[in-house]
Amino acid sequence: MACSQGSPYLPFGITEEMFNLELPNKLQIGDLASYPISIAIDNNLSPSHTLVQILCRDHKGLIYDIMRTLKDYNIQISYWRFFAYPKGNCEVDLFIMQADGKKIIDPNKQNALCSRLRVELLHPLRVAVAGRGPDTELLVANPVELSGRGRPLVFYDITLALKILNTNIFSVEIGRRVIRDREWEVYRILLDEWNGFPLPINKIKEGVRNGMMGW
Repeated sequence: MACSQGSPYLPFGITEEMFNLELPNKLQIGDLASYPISIAIDNNLSPSHTLVQILCRDHKGLIYDIMRTLKDYNIQISYWRFFAYPKGNCEVDLFIMQADGKKIIDPNKQNALCSRLRVELLHPLRVAVAGRGPDTELLVANPVELSGRGRPLVFYDITLALKILNTNIFSVEIGRRVIRDREWEVYRILLDEWNGFPLPINKIKEGVRNGMMGW
């Protein structure tokens, strides 16, 4: 296993697919289409804080993804509440303020924050599978915090998901790349398919993503 800056090139189609920070016009199956994300901001409930209400599907690392996003925006959280509903849905209430101790009043800042949270909760990780000559390559990418820290336990979650899929690993390359003005931690995993029963690409992608999301 090599852990470095990694190879400078990724398959073109994979790059466009994995690192797009815009929400698609129409969600596809597997993109949480059955679990819409609702984010609302209220400045009337508290005299000193902005309330952010999030309704979404629960996933592994949900609180981390929310906290990481707010940290990158230099937003402070005074207190919060988490409530889990049946069938995997959850509600998160956050009472926040800017670094200067004031509410978020500017509509542009509110919209930017809501849009960024929606993207991060819909796609906290990027997973893709592509052909690499006669072999199959799994790519997993996660955004790096502005502090330089990456998402914890990513490699463990990948290997556990592949073990459940009964798929072996031939080699792993872990590196960081700046793509579209953002730093990403990218895992390039060459799969060992000599077990005689290789899985279809879509099954590998779905299995790894579901495993990493805790579904």
